[in-house]
Amino acid sequence: MNKERRIKKNQEFQEVFKKGQSIANRQFVVYILERKEQDYFRLGLSVSKKIGNAVTRNRVKRYVRQSFLEMEDRIKTGNDYIVVARKPTQAMDFHETKKSLNHVLKRASALKKY
Repeated sequence: MNKERRIKKNQEFQEVFKKGQSIANRQFVVYILERKEQDYFRLGLSVSKKIGNAVTRNRVKRYVRQSFLEMEDRIKTGNDYIVVARKPTQAMDFHETKKSLNHVLKRASALKKY
């Protein structure tokens, strides 16, 4: 993810949390805020210390970023996405993470129809 595609500032996170809609499954909560002026999507990650130590949290974040990168052409543009990881993610491998994110994004209608 290049820098323009990341959500880093607290103010931007709070805006998506307050104005966006949320969809969840057991592993992830995804907040989506529509931004018509953007021709790309932006991604923010939130992985709590409850998930585990720094190594575990960084692995979860890496898996989520890679999943979004691999699904990039299928994800609707013009949106901000914030992915909040829940406790079960600490024991998941990459393929389980990708499958779970795919499921929650499908439920949110955030994937393009082919």
